[in-house]
Amino acid sequence: MPEKKTMKRARADVRRGKSKGTAAGEFVREEMHHIREGKHGARSTKQAIAIGLSKARRAGFNPGQPRGASARVRKQAARDTAAAKHPHEVSATRSRATRTALKREPHRAASHKALSRHAKRVAPQATRTRRAHARKHASR
Repeated sequence: MPEKKTMKRARADVRRGKSKGTAAGEFVREEMHHIREGKHGARSTKQAIAIGLSKARRAGFNPGQPRGASARVRKQAARDTAAAKHPHEVSATRSRATRTALKREPHRAASHKALSRHAKRVAPQATRTRRAHARKHASR
């Protein structure tokens, strides 16, 4: 369950007219914070981001379908989005199992160095068209 602070920040982003993706970024930020404070770990930076985006989708802030992802990942994203429409009580057993598994993972996935490395690696994926679109959206 996301923290109240995160939900508040995400709602504020949407109110300011920012995209759902930006609002979803607040959940990723929360995830990085959790890893840094030692609540749990993640195998990679990519996994840490995926956990945050999944939380965002389940909270109703859908950042859209992941581009270039496998069918399995797209299906899971759709499932997370659908889960936001029909909230239900979460299984304590499953939550505990997930937390225990994540606690065994390393904490370096959220380090400044790892985030920088990840950003540099994914930067070339941002096409000229997408950058232009982002600039237009920002100027509005």
